[in-house]
Amino acid sequence: MLSKYELFSSSVSCMYHDIQKIERTEMAKFGLKGPHAQCLLAMSRYPEGITAAKLCEITEKDKAAISRTLSELELVGLVVRNAPNGVRYRAMLTLTERGLEAAQAVSKRARQAVEQAGKGLNDAQREVFYSVLGLIASNLHTICKDGLKDEKE
Repeated sequence: MLSKYELFSSSVSCMYHDIQKIERTEMAKFGLKGPHAQCLLAMSRYPEGITAAKLCEITEKDKAAISRTLSELELVGLVVRNAPNGVRYRAMLTLTERGLEAAQAVSKRARQAVEQAGKGLNDAQREVFYSVLGLIASNLHTICKDGLKDEKE
């Protein structure tokens, strides 16, 4: 029988890989890549614009990954960078009209994926699941920040 750790870590890993595969598959329909999904969705919540640094914080992606993603989205005309005086650092990034349309389509598909993934759960179970998932994520973040406590503590 699997230990709680093995079951937990393998389940989380499996879900993460499945999410990445779904993102890749769905984004390919738009001629985009999987990492573009989270970026588009996050940016759509900031119609007034968002900085790359804030996008890193929201998506929990590193600066290099966000920089690559934004460059690719700019290249295909989904994102525009408002860089006063040509200074790209701290420039506000906004979705173009096409970018907003792509984000809305991605959002719709993401909702469908979440709905299908939660098939069989009633509303109360779904609420408990997301509450527990958030608590576990928060606890893991604390462990990463502060270190794992000894059993005696």
